[in-house]
Amino acid sequence: MKFSEKDIIVALSTVQDPDLHNDLVTLNMIKDVKIDPDKVSFTVVLTTPACPLKEKIRKDCVEAVREVIGQDLELDITMSSSVTSSREKAPVLTGVKNIIAIASGKGGVGKSTVTVNLAVALAQMGARVGLIDADIYGPSIPVMFNCVYDQPDVRVVNGKNVIQPLEQYGVKLLSIGFLTPPDSPVVWRGPMASSALKQFISDAEWGELDYLFIDLPPGTSDIHLTLVQTVPVTGVIIVTTPQKVALADATRGLAMFKQPQINVPVLGIVENMAYFTPEELPDNKYFIFGKDGGKNLSEKYDVPLLGQIPLVQGIRESGDSGLPAVMKDGAVSAAFKDLAEAMARQVAIRNANFAQTKKVEIKV
Repeated sequence: MKFSEKDIIVALSTVQDPDLHNDLVTLNMIKDVKIDPDKVSFTVVLTTPACPLKEKIRKDCVEAVREVIGQDLELDITMSSSVTSSREKAPVLTGVKNIIAIASGKGGVGKSTVTVNLAVALAQMGARVGLIDADIYGPSIPVMFNCVYDQPDVRVVNGKNVIQPLEQYGVKLLSIGFLTPPDSPVVWRGPMASSALKQFISDAEWGELDYLFIDLPPGTSDIHLTLVQTVPVTGVIIVTTPQKVALADATRGLAMFKQPQINVPVLGIVENMAYFTPEELPDNKYFIFGKDGGKNLSEKYDVPLLGQIPLVQGIRESGDSGLPAVMKDGAVSAAFKDLAEAMARQVAIRNANFAQTKKVEIKV
């Protein structure tokens, strides 16, 4: 052999991660380099199983290593992943790497639909995912996951009652809708609703998760403040429709998280119901609620536009039936998978470039 493991490492040190702007060796993404008489093998550890640049990174690795070993030897590259985290070690949600809040200023923009499909898409890609339905007064997660009549178990651990989240489609779930009759309203004052969210966070056995989504209620309320004061939040995603009324409310929601005393990174904006596409005319787009409102908002505040999701009858039908649209084949499923990859990418960039998240300690 005219080359060694060190030569392979040197070759791979020329391969850049396009998002993190550093080479794979420096980023500690190369593992288990091995040279056999007829084969060279190594593992690339990506920052998320939903990495949209996986094939580019693999191709760049092949080209770099072939320069050293030639074309005759077999090259075996294993693409694995270990989701990054910027959370400080804390007694609450110790095994959760990233806490992602999903917010909107206005109701009815499809925030829960986006959250559900994001969570399921990431689970399909191999991530460990959980979801807390923090919309105490209007929980929709039980319907969207087809588990309206299911109830989580409660077991005693060290003399304390611990809630066991339900699991559906590979996603761990908790919602007030699991604990109350489907047709009964939750008539609580703000402190009681905040207390319920704290219980879902502190008194549940979430285990090891890569992403825990918090589906927040519309507006900027006690629930939002309770969340950021209870746990360090990795980042927030703002969901809006293109119309002017929704954008005005989304701007307020975005501004809340950008306040210095809260300072939760905005991972990006999702423009839902971006255009209408009839099922019988899949190539047609009708901009019923206006065009590019979410895109313009993202440009104004210099945050990423994570995706533009169409207004399609099948998305509504999937939510009502409890079988998320991302689980079906077609353009809508692809749009949600692209959204999941874009979100995971922004989480990895955020974790590599910004300081650890801390709880909000002051009262707002």
